[in-house]
Amino acid sequence: MNITVNSVGFTMDQDQQDLVNKKLERIKYADDLIISCAVKVKEDKKYYFDTTLSFRWGTTAHVEADDYEFATCLNKMIDVLDLKIKKEKDKVQQK
Repeated sequence: MNITVNSVGFTMDQDQQDLVNKKLERIKYADDLIISCAVKVKEDKKYYFDTTLSFRWGTTAHVEADDYEFATCLNKMIDVLDLKIKKEKDKVQQK
């Protein structure tokens, strides 16, 4: 899985970058299912996480989250991302 993390409008400090990498470890179980994961983080009074996953069978999944706190926003995004991956995995296994 190829993971890219970009920040828009601000520079993430090392603690924030480490937190993002730590949280993305949670989806490592789907490493063989996902080709790429693009995470875009934007700050404009709130933090906005915009994530796009590309699965190896051609499907893409898009997840967004926003919150006033960086860690809370990241947790929301990871929770939804995890659910999307599990749903997509179940769909493919049924076919």
